[in-house]
Amino acid sequence: MPPVLVAMCVCRRVPFASLLPLARAGGWGLDQLVAATGCGGACGLCRPYLRRMLVTGETEFRELLREDVAE
Repeated sequence: MPPVLVAMCVCRRVPFASLLPLARAGGWGLDQLVAATGCGGACGLCRPYLRRMLVTGETEFRELLREDVAE
């Protein structure tokens, strides 16, 4: 299997590297980021990546992440 690289919201075609500075400047959490950009609000596949990005500052991921069903 080829390596995985997840670096953007596929629905909105917005790189995480563009979203991180916006979130940091606005002091946004995940809900505010979704509301302001629409990223994470359509199919939702990027939500776990956005969540980790906000915590760690990472903007490229080489693993597949998924949301916990309990969240």
